[in-house]
Amino acid sequence: MISGIYEDLVRMLKEEVKPALGCTEPAAIALASAKARDVLGEVIDSCQIYVSPNIYKNGMGVGIPGADRTGLIMAACMGLVGGKAELGLNVLEKADAEVMKAAEALADSDKIKVDIYDTIEKVYVEVNIKGKGNSAKVILQGKHDQIIRVEKNGKVLLNKDIASDEDSCDKEALVSLSIKQLIVLIEEMDFKDIAFLLDGIHMNKRICEEGLKKRLGAGVGFSLNQAMKDGIVGNDLINRAVILTSAASDARMSGLMLPVMSSNGSGNHGLTAILPIVAYNDMYPQNEEKLAKALAISHLVTAYIKNYTGRLSAVCGCGVAASTGASAAVAWLMGLSYSQIEGAIINMIGNLSGMICDGAKAGCAYKLASAAGAAIQSAIAAKYGSVIPYKNGIIGCSTEESIRNLGIVSEKGMTLTDKIIIGIMDVGCA
Repeated sequence: MISGIYEDLVRMLKEEVKPALGCTEPAAIALASAKARDVLGEVIDSCQIYVSPNIYKNGMGVGIPGADRTGLIMAACMGLVGGKAELGLNVLEKADAEVMKAAEALADSDKIKVDIYDTIEKVYVEVNIKGKGNSAKVILQGKHDQIIRVEKNGKVLLNKDIASDEDSCDKEALVSLSIKQLIVLIEEMDFKDIAFLLDGIHMNKRICEEGLKKRLGAGVGFSLNQAMKDGIVGNDLINRAVILTSAASDARMSGLMLPVMSSNGSGNHGLTAILPIVAYNDMYPQNEEKLAKALAISHLVTAYIKNYTGRLSAVCGCGVAASTGASAAVAWLMGLSYSQIEGAIINMIGNLSGMICDGAKAGCAYKLASAAGAAIQSAIAAKYGSVIPYKNGIIGCSTEESIRNLGIVSEKGMTLTDKIIIGIMDVGCA
């Protein structure tokens, strides 16, 4: 085994695969707001919040656990009134009806302002809060749960240099590998080091079940499940993956008070990375060790791609990253060769690379449906010898080059696209 990289990969899995309650962008705002309130230690007079364009876009229209309203200001108010910063991305876990009522009153008071901060950072939240005699500032950056700076009355209480984080070293170790090397390393992993990944199956199936019981959010999974019962769509592997994944997104985007297992900072990434594997396991049962290794493949291939596309971007991370991780994992569970697994990844890059991200919202369930279906389809196609040829569109001369090309399109080619999307979303309806 390549020296030192084993530990890096396990540490990355533990850092990037964790429970999250609600959409991670509103959760990040709520977390930073709750921390600022704790530091302030008195009644709030005013609060000015600045967020990166991507946080702004993803938090505009998504449901917030425990709340009847959506939006960035409501997320901030929930954090300010009843958030528990020590719970990380589960910051709103203890929020109840009383908290929601107080948060709504605060949101209506005009004391809370949220504006876009001109930054190249994808994940950035700055909360500036004032009381009668004190002030506090909290900055969250880089990751949705990573607070890097805390101040009270101008005095610095925390100043974390994110450039020196172990995480950056872990990412360098990850992308130094070829996809084949990565999968070989995962195959050699000790089950006890990755058994915790199985919690994601139980957690994400739980929220999926709620989306199948009744119409939540856009009701995509619920409707397709009814269509399957009526015989309009077949009860096959692709449709099972589509239904499970979209039903879970329906429930999550509606603001249901249930956590999901996230992947690489996103709950919807977690649903997409995990539930197609669940669908495969439902039809072709696997032992726990093999399931855990498949999950590790899914999460780490997702992380590999996100290293190039960015944590948040103009392209849908579920469509271009998490679904590709799931496709590689399903191909591996099918017993395909390394070159065939790479073929499944190539098929995904050639298929869904143009899917835009226009914020977190009910409609995401449709994108997750497409992503989950394509993940299974790409693995099946690779199994039977159908793979997009090299030097075809953005497909490069290798799997790794194709992933890098996807990152170039996302990071450099779609910067203007992201600005246009936010402009459209800001206009709203007359």
